[in-house]
Amino acid sequence: MATEQERAERERVGGTGPIASVTRWMENLSDTQFAYLLLTPALLLLGVIALYPLISTFRMSLFADNLAGGLGEFVGLTNYVDVLTGQRDVMLPSPFLPEALTVEALFGSALTVTLIFTLTSVFFETIIGFGQALVLNQDFRGRRWVRVAIIIPWAVPIVIQGMIFYLMFQPGIGLFVGDQNPSLLQQWGLIGSTPLATTIDATMIAIVADIWKTTAFMALLILAGLQSVDRTLYDVARVAGASKWQTFKRITLPLVLPTVLVAMLFRTIQAMRVYGIIETVAGCTTVPSLSCLVITSFNQTLNGTSATVAFITAGVIAIVVTVYIVGYAREEIE
Repeated sequence: MATEQERAERERVGGTGPIASVTRWMENLSDTQFAYLLLTPALLLLGVIALYPLISTFRMSLFADNLAGGLGEFVGLTNYVDVLTGQRDVMLPSPFLPEALTVEALFGSALTVTLIFTLTSVFFETIIGFGQALVLNQDFRGRRWVRVAIIIPWAVPIVIQGMIFYLMFQPGIGLFVGDQNPSLLQQWGLIGSTPLATTIDATMIAIVADIWKTTAFMALLILAGLQSVDRTLYDVARVAGASKWQTFKRITLPLVLPTVLVAMLFRTIQAMRVYGIIETVAGCTTVPSLSCLVITSFNQTLNGTSATVAFITAGVIAIVVTVYIVGYAREEIE
């Protein structure tokens, strides 16, 4: 920072106008304060784009449904109580919370289906994406073409991807569903004769479709983290006689773990808002999710209920994001 003599000299040369005053004020800021000053426009824009719709949704959730359109009378937190206690389930396409602790009830609840979809897809996408990133991080002939092959599923539009898996599991014409002769998946008992009409089977198919498409996203993010690791560390480990597993455990994993956590955060937020792949593969009536619940109830002019479920969904996502941020902060401290 500048000394008092340097500041006095700048004040004498720069004058006393408003621009000079602002300039001197900025020069007197600390590095942290100046960084926050540069972030202020982005934070204001984020507040307008993100916070205003959130506040507007919360306001809408405080009013009763009006089947004629618009908002009904002010009811406060009644919508939240009705949704969380199951009193509003008769108006919703599927229950928000499971009605019992059975497999059928869990897969019939929009919240538990969303959580099952998120946890399963993000877990396998991270594991498979990490493996793909490790392969792509090596020098071998044809690596460019392997990268293209991995990225292709990610480039496929969701509607086309959904139709691909819909046709593969369609009875009579599907590759994995036999009409006369059962397929191997049916013989092993993994799917039934009409998997797209069964909630559990259709949910698993939607998860597989999401893993097939989005694993490339995880692989690319993790690959960026792998390529930022200092290569001299591997040379030192090789000279010290470390095995490949020891090198991975002591060097690769700790250094790339923050990148993995960020990638998982992005994917978790996207998976919590899943709608397109479910609607195109099996439909929201077969595989309920939180986004399906919001969109379907809104299309039925249940504006208050739709806003309530949307705001609760935002709260669940905020809790998940907080867990990731805390985990990331601990990793940075360690």
